[in-house]
Amino acid sequence: MNVLADNAGEILEGFWKTIQLFVLSGVASLVLGTVLASMRVSPIPVLRGAAAVFVHVARNTPLVLIFIIFVFGFPTVGIQFSFFTFAVLALTAYTSAFICEAVRSGINAVSAGQAEAARALGMTFRQNLTLIVLPQATRSAIPPITNILIALVRNTAVAEAFGVTEASYVMSGLLRDHADSLYWIFFGIAGGYMLIVFVLTAFAAWLERRVAVLR
Repeated sequence: MNVLADNAGEILEGFWKTIQLFVLSGVASLVLGTVLASMRVSPIPVLRGAAAVFVHVARNTPLVLIFIIFVFGFPTVGIQFSFFTFAVLALTAYTSAFICEAVRSGINAVSAGQAEAARALGMTFRQNLTLIVLPQATRSAIPPITNILIALVRNTAVAEAFGVTEASYVMSGLLRDHADSLYWIFFGIAGGYMLIVFVLTAFAAWLERRVAVLR
């Protein structure tokens, strides 16, 4: 137990980096995923095709491989960022593909009659999507999006292998220096991840109830 108290500052700093990774890549994934979902239902074939290719490639590629492409591949063509920035970009590219499909399933759940009525009123595709379809689709997509964001919290641990000093990186260092306190370290770090997921789940439940009242 003392190992957790003695290294509380280092552990909290690691979780702070984990939260930064999660928030930045989560927000970016929500924005990019919604844009991709809009492209996938667009009447323009080129946009539909480009979004479909991105989603299929990102969803079927292991996250570690995406990290390798960003961290080791991009610098070879002159694109230089910090490991942390590359980690955010890799997590965003991977997670946005799943967000896209969750939003698209929400769009498909909206009655086709509403879109037809909007078109009959003279609304453009953009107006129809942003004013009629997406607000309803987003509400129905909150549960699957929450599950994707919970997975994102866990996926931030992959950044450890690429030198980002988040919570898993701190745990690895503590295990090397305090191998006799393995269980305390493991359960302490696992408890931190569980706390983040609990807060995220509670916020999503509150948001879902809030939107349901406004509907």
